[in-house]
Amino acid sequence: MEVNPNSQQSNGSSVVPNALGNVQRPGEYLRQIRIAQKRELNDAAKDLNMQVKTLTALEQDDYKALPEATFIKGYYRIYAKYLKVDASAIIQRFDEIYQNDTGLLPNHALNNSPIKIMGKLPGSNRDRNKKWLKRSVIALVVLFAVVAAVIAVQNMSSNKEDGPETTPAQSDVEVLNLDNSTAVSGDQLELQFSRPTSVHIVDSTGKVLATGRQASTVKLNGETPFQIRLDDASAVTLTLNNENIALSPYTVNSKADFRLSR
Repeated sequence: MEVNPNSQQSNGSSVVPNALGNVQRPGEYLRQIRIAQKRELNDAAKDLNMQVKTLTALEQDDYKALPEATFIKGYYRIYAKYLKVDASAIIQRFDEIYQNDTGLLPNHALNNSPIKIMGKLPGSNRDRNKKWLKRSVIALVVLFAVVAAVIAVQNMSSNKEDGPETTPAQSDVEVLNLDNSTAVSGDQLELQFSRPTSVHIVDSTGKVLATGRQASTVKLNGETPFQIRLDDASAVTLTLNNENIALSPYTVNSKADFRLSR
């Protein structure tokens, strides 16, 4: 039998109210809905691609164990949709109790957090595609120039030593992993792909960690917050320091453009 310490009263009834009561907390309400639907917590976490500890904290309204308010609202919306209940009353109740629980405003993440939902980019899809195509071409030109310079230096060294030297084979991986091999500290970002899609990732120092079309697992190191753009967010599984990051709250028309911090 599941017990939630935030629950105001337990009378043993399995009947779930149709809407939030005057004092009922949103996590407790969703927990009662789940139990009434005979869904196990572990199964719900697996279906939602969410960690069990995160879903447990959400059901217990333990906001200090959860990310910032923007994330929590996103989790509530996803969970409410999964349980087929209206999320509007849940979000309204969350806004009423969040500041009292944490001392923070429920919308503080919109002004101060490095994690922000960027929303739709301005301009038409055609203009947006042209802009990113131009950036990708510039990045590739810079990469090829660097590779050509390295090969030229190696050839000069080879001629001076009067000995043959094999030119290193260029990688056919289209993602640019610049200076990542020298990273010994910072945060680790891992992306796994179910199908090819374009990515563009820059860390807080302005370093381009990855850009281009990719289809295999990518591991990156850099300083947060990361600026991340995914052309097909549903094709990507993202983890930060081995913790899974849900992309649904930041996806608009299958694309995601947001900043991510630990």
